[in-house]
Amino acid sequence: MTQESYDFQDVQLLLAAEDYEEADRLTNQKLCELAGVAAAKRGWLYFSEVSKIPSEALQTIDALWVKYSDGRFGYSVQRKIWLGVGKNWERFWPEIGWKTGIYWTRYPGEFVWNKSAPKGHLPLSNQLRGVQVLERLLTHIAWQESQP
Repeated sequence: MTQESYDFQDVQLLLAAEDYEEADRLTNQKLCELAGVAAAKRGWLYFSEVSKIPSEALQTIDALWVKYSDGRFGYSVQRKIWLGVGKNWERFWPEIGWKTGIYWTRYPGEFVWNKSAPKGHLPLSNQLRGVQVLERLLTHIAWQESQP
């Protein structure tokens, strides 16, 4: 997938059908493809690869999530919540339903794959390697540029 040619129709169709779990998996795959061959092959992002994702692509993926969740899900929704809690991860995770007390929400069965989930619950970002990837997504230059 080159920077000039990205197609998110498959993500759009899954979101329109409210198949949020599969849309989440495909969103991660698309982000990996946009970040480069190594990320696509590996199936997950290094924080240093997030900047390779074109702004327009990230904005488009986000716009699809926001549209087909009635404004409940998307990276921009997560960003707004994160900024609203002062970029405090310990306050952010419970707010979006990724952690309850000292317990992390377990993937995939404990996540809520419908619009009854807390605002900002989706799309998921793997936190096993720390918060750097999600932080880079939430501070991506796409959010400083005008939305499509």
